[in-house]
Amino acid sequence: MKEPFIDMRLWRQFAALAEELHFGRAAQRLHMTQPPLTQAIAGLERTLGLKLFERTKRSVQLTPAGTALLPQVLDLLDRAQALPAHARAAAAGEVGRLRLAFVSTVGFGMLPQWVRAFRAQWPGVRLELIEATGDVQLQALGRGDIDAGLLLHTPGQAPPTLQNLCVAREPLVLAMPDRHPLAQQPVVHLRKLLSEPLVIFPRPILPSLYDAILALYHEAGREPTVAQEAIQMQTIVNLVSADLGVAWVPASVQQFQRPGVVYRQLGGRPTLAPVCETSLVWMASAVPPALARWIDFVSEQVALAQVKLQ
Repeated sequence: MKEPFIDMRLWRQFAALAEELHFGRAAQRLHMTQPPLTQAIAGLERTLGLKLFERTKRSVQLTPAGTALLPQVLDLLDRAQALPAHARAAAAGEVGRLRLAFVSTVGFGMLPQWVRAFRAQWPGVRLELIEATGDVQLQALGRGDIDAGLLLHTPGQAPPTLQNLCVAREPLVLAMPDRHPLAQQPVVHLRKLLSEPLVIFPRPILPSLYDAILALYHEAGREPTVAQEAIQMQTIVNLVSADLGVAWVPASVQQFQRPGVVYRQLGGRPTLAPVCETSLVWMASAVPPALARWIDFVSEQVALAQVKLQ
């Protein structure tokens, strides 16, 4: 059976009388006369089907039911009073929910620091972090399952249908087994790598970077031998440690120190090394206030990082 709706004004009247335990003082507090208050309380009791007050000519006391109800009513009134401020905070992006997807490489770099700083500055925004590859992020953005994503691509290849903010740019480095003969060299020349088996991610999850890596081999007149594919960068590095081949990974992945793996830069002509960018992407048509707050925050962090590099 559906419970009857009770106007907030009746709960205020109940709370005033419960605290004053005197109809005259409660009415004065509510800026009304006593007879309408008496009628309102009687009507509330009829609606609830129980007595909230014991009345005599000399006193007014709460019944056990009224005593049990009072804390919840006071909490309801407090929350109702806070609603306007909450609405203004939500409109300003100071409270709310932000669903943010990210590729695993971001976890090696800026994301942990950003999350910590953002939560300290805007504790009312609930961050929901989802690790996902770029292709999965694009699908989730299209469905409205996430608000924004952090994904990888080569320079100038951010998804054209989305708004984007470049947050990092880094070269690829080579991950190789530490027992490999080339691992003893501080840098590795491309011509010595061309015949090495390659561990790489599937093209659909990062097409622009996949094509850039293969172009490196094609320009040298070779077709790379793909020994194994894996989705996550950590998995790729783990497979390198198993001697399945070498792998090209973003420089930030070097923070993942896996026993049996070393990282080396491409020597000879450093400009040959493919470069990747990390971008924050979101739908231009849907920017909730909490997301706008995050975009502003990330923009500030990127600007600060650039100043430190100068």
